[in-house]
Amino acid sequence: MSTRAVRMTNEMSTTQPSAARSLGTGQRILRTTAVAATLPYLTLKAAWLAGSRIGIPADSILLKAGTALTVANAITVAMDACVIVLVLVLTRPWGMRVPGRLLAVPVFVATGLLTPIVLGYPAQLLVKALGMGADEAAMAAREPFLDSWVFAVVYTGFIIQAIALAGLFVPYARQRWGRLWQGALGQRLPSPTGVVAGAAALAGLAAGAVQVYWAFGGSAGLPAERAAAYSAETGVVSAAHAICAFAAVAGALMLARGGSRPARWPLALAWIGSAAALTWGAWTLIAVLGVNLGEGEPSTTAFFLAYADQMITGLLAGAVLVRCLYSRREG
Repeated sequence: MSTRAVRMTNEMSTTQPSAARSLGTGQRILRTTAVAATLPYLTLKAAWLAGSRIGIPADSILLKAGTALTVANAITVAMDACVIVLVLVLTRPWGMRVPGRLLAVPVFVATGLLTPIVLGYPAQLLVKALGMGADEAAMAAREPFLDSWVFAVVYTGFIIQAIALAGLFVPYARQRWGRLWQGALGQRLPSPTGVVAGAAALAGLAAGAVQVYWAFGGSAGLPAERAAAYSAETGVVSAAHAICAFAAVAGALMLARGGSRPARWPLALAWIGSAAALTWGAWTLIAVLGVNLGEGEPSTTAFFLAYADQMITGLLAGAVLVRCLYSRREG
């Protein structure tokens, strides 16, 4: 991160309101709901760390993972436990004193990891309800992973977490940094930022186009197993990633151009889109490289490059977002 960006977050962290915070009934409900929504995932992960095989089919590839699975489970337990810490930061008086840069990173990561799930999982349920779920051939092509009820429990919990966290973060951010998104975008950002926004647009349009191609059944660049397992259910997941990539592009370009439109919507698009593109691009690359076992699919060069491009999109759009926030802080 640049020196200016660090200075911006430091300044942001020192401008908290001095008045004590008071939570309304709705925020208290959201706080309780967010914490409760972590329990199914944490319970399952704790059970697996303790040696249980609940929800894991007897022939699942996860059972071949050994120590790597234990490490992956421990990391993801810590990640979901961070949601509880984040909820406390957003709802306790001392949360206003947390440095902005320390808060921005977990919120950005949580936004990125949860957004495609919020978009994709309900769409998958709708596809199944309409009778367009995976056929027998697609089901047979999938290597056993987890029982279906595990996804229902875990993803439902993630969606509830996402809604509750959003409901808590928005009033927190409004109280602490509200003026950064008030009013119009204003002047065009400096030319170097415009170049970065243009690069983000090129990378994001390519990343989104690839995901749209895969969403509608294209198989070029996909590992053989994943291509064989294609169905409308897997297609909507790719569509969700395409939407996020295009959101990052739109947000970055609007922020760079400035103008009279309200700032909050381009800022939201850039934040959500860049977070999803960066975190899921990085997460998938980790899986491809074998650090996270994920689905255990063999990789192709095109598959690797597609998600590397997605991650680059997130990085570039995020850089435009930081520069825009810094300029609004100065103004």
